Amino acid sequence: MDAQPLSTGPLPTFPSLLDAAARIRLHARVTPILRSDALDTAAGAQLLFKCENLQRAGAFKFRGACNAVYALDDAIAARGVATQSSGNHGAAIALACRLRGIPATVVVPEGAPKVKLDAIAGEGARIVRCAPNMRARDAAVAQVIAETGATLIHPFDHPDVIAGQGTAAMELIAAESGLDAIIAPVGGGGLLSGTSIATRALSPDTQIWGAEPEAARDAFDSLASGELIIDRVPDTICDGLRGHLSPRTFALIARDANGILLADEASICDAMRLVWTHLKLVIEPSSAVALAVVLGNPTRFSGQRIGIILSGGNIDTASLHVLLA
Repeated sequence: MDAQPLSTGPLPTFPSLLDAAARIRLHARVTPILRSDALDTAAGAQLLFKCENLQRAGAFKFRGACNAVYALDDAIAARGVATQSSGNHGAAIALACRLRGIPATVVVPEGAPKVKLDAIAGEGARIVRCAPNMRARDAAVAQVIAETGATLIHPFDHPDVIAGQGTAAMELIAAESGLDAIIAPVGGGGLLSGTSIATRALSPDTQIWGAEPEAARDAFDSLASGELIIDRVPDTICDGLRGHLSPRTFALIARDANGILLADEASICDAMRLVWTHLKLVIEPSSAVALAVVLGNPTRFSGQRIGIILSGGNIDTASLHVLLA
């Protein structure tokens, strides 16, 4: 285990989320909230699914990417944006940059799903490949910035990105009052951090839980140990949750969230199938983990009203066939 001292940089606040909501209003979708009687029965609770798989670029990531790209002043934006991503954030940055008319370069680790690579390329971004570990990703994106003068917009360790991600929970809480809990997947922690800020401000009695694969449990273990764990190489079907927390997201989640719940790979696949069967939605494994932890903790959530953020739906057809079989 490697531990990293905490030096967070600026932390976003609820006014930052309000600014983000105004900034992305003309670009991001207000995604629907769906329910299923069958899933309520399976969980023994009332489940309200915030469908960010129907967001532009197919994931919640567009909210943070759009906010960060449009927050840049014109002179800085003209030099372009660089980022690192296994897919969803890269596609979101590529789309946001195309909308603003500025160049984008995305560093992508080997092994990223083809559907996500195609989405990045389809929005006109330049793709740079690297080894599938955080050190290689950091080194590659640093080289891009040195060569181009682009501005780094990190997939989760960025206050404007976190603020943008928090707007999904703002919409959920505005539409559905009296939630007992909100569940969001956690990889790098941008979505859970933004969700926590929004929920503490708008619905302070609502519990906030992160959902993480057992096979990529660095966030769970970081909170349990009080030290930020880095440089694990997780082996999970949840490709969007293979990153680790940053000092900034660690600090926000430790401050505001109630904790992290874990799900094994089989239960994540089961949750994907249940969403497909009862909501008729395609979601990726990284999204399904949120439902999986609710179904895996029936005593904790029995009889409650639970908001579940379905974070994304970008999955290639070959993987979908195998995972839903």
